[in-house]
Amino acid sequence: MEKKRLHQGLVQVYTGEGKGKTTCAFGLALRAVGQGFRVFLIQFLKGQDTGELRAAQRLAPELTVRGFGRPGLVNLKKPAPEDIALAQEALDLARQVIAAGEHDLVILDEINVALAYNLIPLAEVLEMVNERPPWVEVVLTGRAAPLELIECADLVTEMVPVKHYWEAGVKARRGIEW
Repeated sequence: MEKKRLHQGLVQVYTGEGKGKTTCAFGLALRAVGQGFRVFLIQFLKGQDTGELRAAQRLAPELTVRGFGRPGLVNLKKPAPEDIALAQEALDLARQVIAAGEHDLVILDEINVALAYNLIPLAEVLEMVNERPPWVEVVLTGRAAPLELIECADLVTEMVPVKHYWEAGVKARRGIEW
């Protein structure tokens, strides 16, 4: 039996200051797995245990998630050498996964932030996206997507904050924010 493939893989970018970029990407991953596709999600700058990682384990091997980051937030104004090395390691894996063409959907979560703070080279990301197999869909998430990435994408969604409960002092909640 021949494996299902996307007829045409496109490039999607989820960016902006609003909440929901990663959540949107995970929703797309669920939809793809539900239709029999294989998904690989690589998280840049994220190393903590989250609800989405726990849920993804239940969908393996159709959904694979790998995080490349240390617990806590990265100091983006002065990233540690370890953070830069982890971002490069994530990019190296992304390049391998996309080129292999074994996954129909590849999500590069928070890669835009890694690009915005020069943790990885934009030229390499653009080359990787432009040279992907034609059936591979690529999603790139995170604030501050570079203009060159927006221009090469087929779909760009900007999350715009209108109102957020954090402004009222509500802290990040288990199962909702993490």
